[in-house]
Amino acid sequence: MVLYTGLFLNTIIEDTPIYENYLPILVLMIVATLIPLAILVITNILGPQKPSERKLSVYESGMPPVGDAHPKFSVKFYIIGMLFILFDIEIVFMYPWAVIYKQWISTSIFILVEGLVFVGILLVGYIYAWKKGALDWE
Repeated sequence: MVLYTGLFLNTIIEDTPIYENYLPILVLMIVATLIPLAILVITNILGPQKPSERKLSVYESGMPPVGDAHPKFSVKFYIIGMLFILFDIEIVFMYPWAVIYKQWISTSIFILVEGLVFVGILLVGYIYAWKKGALDWE
């Protein structure tokens, strides 16, 4: 038995071959692949296969489809979507910082300064996008 001491916790790891540690993950991946494949095969074998014109027609909420299925969207739509994803992902990076903030603020103000720099960079990017007109929806 070997005792590893980390920064936050002490863990005991027995000396076992590496493949034994990953064997449950391999079994899970095999089962997670086989079950959907088995369901698809069984439904194709046992399911009724009587295609007709009505069954094969396009269905949209009980109404016959009208117009083009692929309308053109403005580039602004995609820019706002990308900005949302960008700022959303950046905010996710603040959760680990917020979790350890209370522990570390008593020892150093460095973590507060780092958080303010991060928020400042986000704010500069937001103002830049705003001034460039990327957030205007017309």
